[in-house]
Amino acid sequence: MSKIIILIFGLFLSLTVLSDEWPHENISNAVFALDVEDRVPINIVEESDNSLGKIYFFTNIRNLSGERITHRWIYQGRVMADVSFNINGPRWRVWSSKNLWHTWIGEWRVEVLTDDGSMLYEKVFNYMDKGSKYFFFSNSHII
Repeated sequence: MSKIIILIFGLFLSLTVLSDEWPHENISNAVFALDVEDRVPINIVEESDNSLGKIYFFTNIRNLSGERITHRWIYQGRVMADVSFNINGPRWRVWSSKNLWHTWIGEWRVEVLTDDGSMLYEKVFNYMDKGSKYFFFSNSHII
């Protein structure tokens, strides 16, 4: 019996630690990526030069089944796109993409909003002039 209690406690503790690493209690992963394959973000980036052309924003939504969320793409204080998703399960992976003109240099933000407009999360992406500096990306992903 004590082994079962220890196992349950260990599982609870590991889930608590895992959820503390999430960017939001309902978002286990939120990243910009160069691509999404098989519902997994590939080549995660935080900045890029303006030769990129297209960027993806990926979110792994948790425990919002039946809700609707929106990725709001913002550049220079202007809403450039709203992409909405119906969340149809306890774990729902969604992504949106934006084609970026080479002249749209600067900070881009994506807000993750609920249907009533409340912001769950916000992430920033820097889109730089090609000559300004190099960017780094990671082949790792968190699901």
